[in-house]
Amino acid sequence: MYHQNYNPTGSVFLSTVLAAVPILVLLYFIAVHPHRDQRGIRHFGLAAPYAAFYGVLAAFLVSCLAFKMPLVSAVSAFVLGSLSGLLGIIWIVVAAMFLYTMTVITGKFEIVKESIVHISFDRRLQVLLIAFSFGAIIEGTSGFGTPVAIAGAVMVGLGYTPFQSAVLNLLANTAPVAWGAIGTPIVTLAAVSGLDQLKLSTMAGHHLPWVSMLVPFWLVVTFVKMEGGTWGQAFEVWPGALVSGGTFAAMQYFASGTNQLHLMTDVIAGVFSVVCTALFLRYVWHPKSRFLLKSEMAAAGAPNSAVSVPSEYKFTAGQTIRAWIPWTILILCCALWGSPPFKKMLNESMKGATFETTILGGKFSGSLSLPVWEMPRLHKQVQRMPPVVKPDAKPEAATFTINWLSAAGTGVFVAALLSALFLGLTAAQWKEAIARTARRMKIPMLVIVQVLGLGFLTRYAGTDAVLGLAFTSAGVMYPFFAAYLGWLGVFMTGSDTASNALFGSLQRITAQQLHLNEVLITATNSTGGVMGKMIDAQSIMVACAACYEDEYERSHALGPIFRRIWWHSVAGAALIGIIALLQQYVFSGAIPK
Repeated sequence: MYHQNYNPTGSVFLSTVLAAVPILVLLYFIAVHPHRDQRGIRHFGLAAPYAAFYGVLAAFLVSCLAFKMPLVSAVSAFVLGSLSGLLGIIWIVVAAMFLYTMTVITGKFEIVKESIVHISFDRRLQVLLIAFSFGAIIEGTSGFGTPVAIAGAVMVGLGYTPFQSAVLNLLANTAPVAWGAIGTPIVTLAAVSGLDQLKLSTMAGHHLPWVSMLVPFWLVVTFVKMEGGTWGQAFEVWPGALVSGGTFAAMQYFASGTNQLHLMTDVIAGVFSVVCTALFLRYVWHPKSRFLLKSEMAAAGAPNSAVSVPSEYKFTAGQTIRAWIPWTILILCCALWGSPPFKKMLNESMKGATFETTILGGKFSGSLSLPVWEMPRLHKQVQRMPPVVKPDAKPEAATFTINWLSAAGTGVFVAALLSALFLGLTAAQWKEAIARTARRMKIPMLVIVQVLGLGFLTRYAGTDAVLGLAFTSAGVMYPFFAAYLGWLGVFMTGSDTASNALFGSLQRITAQQLHLNEVLITATNSTGGVMGKMIDAQSIMVACAACYEDEYERSHALGPIFRRIWWHSVAGAALIGIIALLQQYVFSGAIPK
């Protein structure tokens, strides 16, 4: 049994510094390390696979040498994280990119693109429709990087640069994350903390609507500045941004507090926002001047106002509906696979066909639809200690559940197959779609399995808990830093769900010790965590896979994207911390009773 030690050096400061070394090493090699590539171009930050490798190496050294975790247990934890990344994230992104590639090959994406353009010819407003509102729907149904992959690919297809598409979709995928994949983060937070699920959802729904109203403006300003525009051009579309964010926020506030709808908060709010924004732009208001991409203006050789706009939509209603059917199938499949009753049905579909064997000393058993591998030298052989958990806490489970039927990626893959049949792909098109998708996913797969392995290793070694405990000394300011604890958890694990599993119990225990409202503090772990989603390496690599066609650019985009959005992430977490601080001491009526 490995008992986690949160002060192995006898010095709290030194132990905290040691625990931070893997994260600091990863950050350094992602964004700071200067080098020249084979083309002689100077970069800051290594190619993503190498940066991840050095972070993993540092994590093993710290876990095994400083924190005395057995090497075999450390390897087992890393393997568990890598396998979880393959099924939990890579499977989703591969299937999503496969679907997108098929629509491009068959020419249907061109129709989708034109239908979006004819809602609004203004590039600022297209960002709101796609990255914010449409992305929120995908987040609500499947989560785990899918909205960044899908919406990012759509924006590249519309002519936005890969870098723009990646940055904007990472920024947009914040406010909806707490209810991603049919409320999985909230469900997990309730399970580990022992608090009421609806109260936690309601509390999150009293935090994030403020962010939801801000994010559309945030997106527009970021996009306009990236295109060399002015503040005036950014705020010229404030009515559209207000409708987009305001309708989403209002529905988010309402749905998150209702027993029947709270797990579907993102889906309902996203659909409401898309419909309201599209109708508003089509029939009520449009900006006086149009904002286009620099590449469009250069191609036309004219300023924004002089670039011609297609006056007629050249596709029929039937062609448009047919082009959108693959995306409709995707949303429906994601919603179906995210439904708890459907998941349960799939997991139990082959329960009569059971087996039991051993793999590398770990028990491998279950049904054909839900095999479970108990990780050798890790399952129930790691004990978390107070104050991270209660004194009577059980040893940590460490199982890899192969929910191959009920996994979100399977739902996306089924949507891709159904779309392929509907579109009538030829053998040559099938071959091209598979080849393109495989080429695109090589580097992201390598990075994601390494970074998720690193996250699981720090979790089972206890170094993440050491960093978390450093925040608990904040006293009366703890509501502010509770947001950063959730933010840290998502940055390390790549998932708001995983962050809640990691720190949910610690947040409640700390709130009790400091006589703070435990519902508020525990929910802040999830709402603060959403701001870490944009900078975790897994999410950035998903964005790179979706947005970059060129393998070299895909490998070297991690550092520039990370540097661009780092301060956005830090500022977002601070905003959540301020909201939590105000609700604890000033606006306590916002806390559900």
